[in-house]
Amino acid sequence: MRKGSRVRGKARQRLNALVASTLATARAWELKEVFAQFWKYKSVLWASGFLDAWCERAMRSRLEPMKKMARMLRNHEELLMNWFRARGELSSAAVEGLNNKVRVITRRSYGFRTFKAIEMALYHALGRLPEPETAHRFC
Repeated sequence: MRKGSRVRGKARQRLNALVASTLATARAWELKEVFAQFWKYKSVLWASGFLDAWCERAMRSRLEPMKKMARMLRNHEELLMNWFRARGELSSAAVEGLNNKVRVITRRSYGFRTFKAIEMALYHALGRLPEPETAHRFC
């Protein structure tokens, strides 16, 4: 779907009529569009204020999916504000790469009987340690 600013002519009239209606989808769409403004803030204080106002509006919307979203955003508000504190300079790419590597190693170690064996596989792969000659202790 096109962004609201690019809708012209008859499509704009139909969109305005839809937004003005009392349909649940129109209210949900409008809340979604309004929330896009959240990521444009530069200040933690202003972003936090916007988030509070948006969550309050979503809770009054009588739309359960939007209420669920508002509750989730409120629960993670401090983490969301960290993005503004970092001013968008930090990327989560390193963490995502590490998570992916852990998932691959865990998948590869399918069938290991103990957590200790999986843990050893993770240490060796992530730390690039040499693998031992044997992973078992013999009496």
